[in-house]
Amino acid sequence: MSALGHFIEEEGIATVAIALVRPQAERTRPPRALWVPFELGRRLGPPTDPKFQERVLMAALGLLERKDGPVLLVDFPDDDPREVPDAKWPPPRTGSARDDLAAALEAEIAELAPAYRQSCAERGRTTVGLTGLTPSQAASYVAAWLRDPPPPASPVAELSPVLCLRFAVHDLKAYALEAAAAGGAKPSSRQLGDWLWDDSATGAAARTLRTTLMASDDERAKLIGGMFMVPGVRATA
Repeated sequence: MSALGHFIEEEGIATVAIALVRPQAERTRPPRALWVPFELGRRLGPPTDPKFQERVLMAALGLLERKDGPVLLVDFPDDDPREVPDAKWPPPRTGSARDDLAAALEAEIAELAPAYRQSCAERGRTTVGLTGLTPSQAASYVAAWLRDPPPPASPVAELSPVLCLRFAVHDLKAYALEAAAAGGAKPSSRQLGDWLWDDSATGAAARTLRTTLMASDDERAKLIGGMFMVPGVRATA
């Protein structure tokens, strides 16, 4: 997007980029860019702090008033306030430590249901729903992949089995993280990520399926396994 700024400006439209990777912005030299020291995917900072997000947005738009240049790269002065660990946050304790990962996953999704409902009530929204399946249905489908080679039939008519798996895993990760964040505590994204990838059956299932798909002869399955099951920073952990 930083590089596109040059072409858009040639048409007489002023642009501002919000950059998460500073070296990339330094190389592409967009006309105006605000570098933010936030987690990838969070250009405006924490998702539940609209006042902080407004500060970031106004800092970026403020670059349009600057007369210096022709290239501006300005650092946002503050870190994401949600990156400070919350010592009062209790990680979810589920019965996920089972020899049968498929059964552990289904049990964990059921056990997290009250916390997930609480999270939905507190936030007034959810990011779960990519497949259109309920969380328990998504868990059953993912569990079938863990139990049965060859892959089970897709429960969503317009999705292939491997694409439905990708979306179902996405839904379950979102479900688990939203449930884990319910309540008065404010865990950092690292705290939530460490729990998901190190201690939950949901994370373990995603890791296992990544390995399975990447060993497949199906190039599409390999791509989905390598790109969408586990974040790159967690894939080598």
